[in-house]
Parts: sequence; C-alpha cells; structure tokens
Amino acid sequence: MTQIIEKTDVKLQAKQAQKAAKTLAMLTTEEKNKALLTLADHLDNSVETILKANKIDLERGQEKGFDEAFMDRLSLSKERIADFANGLRQVAELEDPTGEIQSDWTLENDLQVQKITVPLGVIGMIYEARPNVTVDATGLALKSGNAIVLKGGSNAITSNKAIVDVMHEALCETAIPKEAVQFINTTDREATQQLFTMKEHIDVLIPRGGGALINAVVNNATVPVLETGVGNCHIYIDKEADVEKALTILINAKTDRPAVCNAAETVIIHEQWFENHKDQLISRLQEHNVAVHGDETVINAVKDAEKAGEADWANEYLSLDIAVKIVANLEEAVDHIDRYGTKHSEAIITEDSATANKFMMLVDAAALYHNASTRFTDGGALGFGAEIGISTQKLHARGPMGLPALTTIKYLMHGNGQIR
Repeated sequence: MTQIIEKTDVKLQAKQAQKAAKTLAMLTTEEKNKALLTLADHLDNSVETILKANKIDLERGQEKGFDEAFMDRLSLSKERIADFANGLRQVAELEDPTGEIQSDWTLENDLQVQKITVPLGVIGMIYEARPNVTVDATGLALKSGNAIVLKGGSNAITSNKAIVDVMHEALCETAIPKEAVQFINTTDREATQQLFTMKEHIDVLIPRGGGALINAVVNNATVPVLETGVGNCHIYIDKEADVEKALTILINAKTDRPAVCNAAETVIIHEQWFENHKDQLISRLQEHNVAVHGDETVINAVKDAEKAGEADWANEYLSLDIAVKIVANLEEAVDHIDRYGTKHSEAIITEDSATANKFMMLVDAAALYHNASTRFTDGGALGFGAEIGISTQKLHARGPMGLPALTTIKYLMHGNGQIR
C-alpha cells in the first residue's frame, strides 16, 4: 500500500485560520456551545465512515510492522468515537474561559482599567498517530475562541482527514466558519517545517507525541511553543508503604494503558521494603506479564530480569516493561528522578506523611501523587473535559492543559480624554 504525498498551501491555510479567528472571537458562549454539540452529533452519525478510513491506516501500520503500543494509539472503535463525541459535549458544559474580567481598577485620573482573558488566536497543533487529538484539540480550541491548524502524523492521515471532513460538514450548520479548523492534508514534512516559522499567522505551536517530535518543534520553531512532555513517570515505594496499596497502584499505573504518557515506566523501591516484600512484588508483576529491567539487586532476585542500563532508566517504554531501581533512602530516589525524569508525573507510596510531603516538595514535576496512580494526569480525569496536552514546562501553563491554558490576557482602558 503506497502513501500519496499531496501538496498543500500551508501559508494560505494559516491565513484563513487567522481570518476565521476574528469571527470566533466575537461569538457568544451559546454559539460556540451549539457548534460543539453539532460536531458531536455529526461524529456519532459518521462512525462507519471514520472506521472505514481508520482501517486503511491500520492496514498500512501493519504493513510497516508498527508495535502494539503504536497500533493501540492509532486504532479507533465505535466506543472510542463515542468518547470523542461525549468529550465535545463535556467541553460544551464547561465555563467559557474568555471574556472573564480578572481584575479592574480606576486610576487617580479616573482612567478605568480592566484585565480580561482573550483567545490566543491561532493554534498550530502538531501531533502523531492519535486521531482522538484531532477532535480533542479542535473542541478545546473552538470553545476557547481559537482557530486551529492541525498537522497530524502521516500514519493517521486517512483517519484524521475523515474526521475533519465530518467536522467541516458540521460547522457549516453553525456560527463558526469551517475555515477555523484547518487540516494539512499531506505527508510532506516540508509542511511541518513551514508551520515552525509562521509567526505572523500562528500564535502558538503545541507538539504532542514522542520525544523526537517535541524536540524538533522546540529546537526549530520561531513560533512560541507550548511544550508537552514525554512521560518517563516514576513511582517511589517508601519503606513505610502499605504493601497492598503499593502493589495495586503500581500495577494500575503500569498496566491499565501502558502506551500512554502517564503510565509508570520506572519503580524506585526502598531497600528495606524490597527485602521484606519482593516475593509479592515479583508475583504481581509476573501475573500481569510485566517484563523487569533492574539493577544488580533486582536481577539477583527476579528470574529472567534484564540488567538495566542508562537507556532503561531514561526510557518511555510505552509497553509492559518496567525499570526497577533499589535505593537506600528518599534522597537517592529524588536524585534518580532528577536525573532521568521528564517533569511529567511522579508518585510516592508511603504511610509517612512527612516523607510524602518532603518528596512532593523536592521533586520537580507537573503532577505529584501521594498514594495514588500517575494515570490521573489527564484532563478528563481531573475534570477539564478534554485536554490539548500535558505541559511539562513552567511558563504560561503546566500539567494537563484545558481551556484556561488556551487563553491569554488583554488590558482594556476606558477614559474620557486623559493624557499623560
């Protein structure tokens, strides 16, 4: 099966999105919500069309020998498409983040000042083989008053094109111009490179995918970037950890959906806890077919465990593999996370609140957990509706990025002839 590279005028699409953003900024919350509900209904009514397109991408993926984790991210089903639609309905129910007066005051000369939230303008979304991002990102962008330019991965291009066609058809029935959603329908990498430098038309780029993609955008873009991060997430099992609680959380974080960024990739274990409970740990990992990559202590205790090297400690496996590190104290655990973590999500399992608090203050990450799974680092799970990505940077937005992350501020001054 060959893949056709089509040519597209990316600059024209960005200009059209920029023009549509002006219309979007003037719409009421009711108009935007009605549009999202219309999008959801059209997705529900187009399941077979979307699945037919997705089948083409899946067959192409099988021919290329993509691994199970990749195919899981690429694959759609009736249930997943229903989730897309319901996600849009949830976003429609959320509070509109634009037009909020954050503060207001009057100067001594009677000049009135307001600080309000406004849309970013045009969002450039660059992502890999996750067709759900096409819907999630569009819904969040439109609700927050932003136009969006979508550049999905080539391996999901047929699925993404089908989804966008459905959304364009739906938008024709709403107050939102269909030009507010632009899809770059090409596998030509030059189109992505063009997006990197369109600062005059695109206000922010959001990359979502693996480390190579994110680094390419961050290192080459002249457009401001909202950086989403790779998830090399750790769970530290302290010497005071409850055994069943620790094992249940670890198994959930590793095996619930191993191919997602908030899955645990490394478990760090206090040597005393490991000595006392290693048999239960090994049994539970084997029960769930988790392959262990460990340090010297671990490979001496776990049959068939592989010796972990630098690549294992830094690896986002996205599979049923886990790296296991034994430490003497909390400080060693924190040092390991500082060295190999990606500032995404980190957890500690302990019944000692002082130790937990110390861990959560010392570890630098967007999301920290005490006695809970890292799988909760998700916009939907945290009540944001959908999310546009997990930010691991510190400026503007951090953690799951919902509607507020897609706004900025503007100062409005009202006077009656004041001069300075």
